[in-house]
Amino acid sequence: MTSQDTTIPGGHRLALAVEYDGSAFNGWQRQQSPDIPTVQAVLESALSQVANEPVKTVCAGRTDSGVHATCQVIHFEAEIDRGEKAWTRGVNSLLPGSVRVIWARGVPEDFHARFSATGRRYVYLMHQTRTASALHAGKLTPVFHALDVEAMNQGASCLLGEQDFSSFRAAGCQSRSPNREVFSAEIKTRGELCYLDIHANAFLQHMVRNIMGALLEVGRGDKPPRWIAELLAAKDRTQAGIAAAPDGLYLMQVDYPQEFALPETSRLPLILGPQ
Repeated sequence: MTSQDTTIPGGHRLALAVEYDGSAFNGWQRQQSPDIPTVQAVLESALSQVANEPVKTVCAGRTDSGVHATCQVIHFEAEIDRGEKAWTRGVNSLLPGSVRVIWARGVPEDFHARFSATGRRYVYLMHQTRTASALHAGKLTPVFHALDVEAMNQGASCLLGEQDFSSFRAAGCQSRSPNREVFSAEIKTRGELCYLDIHANAFLQHMVRNIMGALLEVGRGDKPPRWIAELLAAKDRTQAGIAAAPDGLYLMQVDYPQEFALPETSRLPLILGPQ
């Protein structure tokens, strides 16, 4: 059994979609110290109470401290399938208000929240404003200057396809390969909101925040759009500048093959309105 597998012989494998506000958490992944709050720790505690046995979860993509999710997908094993009502309403009654199970489904033994996923989609929300919002603090990143969205989209187009993203990976990233395939990347606007919508087969640690930091430099006019292509060619993280803050980042979609027949796995942050 590998560290990524949670199979219990004779048990039931279940998948959940989870929404959470990451502001008060030290990321998704459970830490050795129980005093460090993480989404995984509070979710596993609630699931274990409903399952009446210890539960260990595996997620589609680990999110960093302060990062949010509208549709994180996880799987776990339980000796007894308690039913959707127990895995949703029952678990939610034991969770803090900042974490919610959206749906629960039984899945076959070969389903794996991380390795079965064929794509992930993030949005990074920015508020173009003179005064940071009091109501949305921690939920989006304030930008106190006008952004050149056309230039940012020219830069974002350089990200498409399968490429080496070494310039946009964290120094401590443990992925074996820096190569990722970006399916789409676009800067969009809704009123005072401006956001990056990026969809790829997978992401490196801090990849989206590092990309966003570079695109903001383009948007401010500090760098030309072609700088994004130059960074990719350099394959050097030190050339790409400062990562954007975690506040505006949301994991909002995880793709799986249709054979698993999962419910909708794409949910925009409510602040953006209907999809």
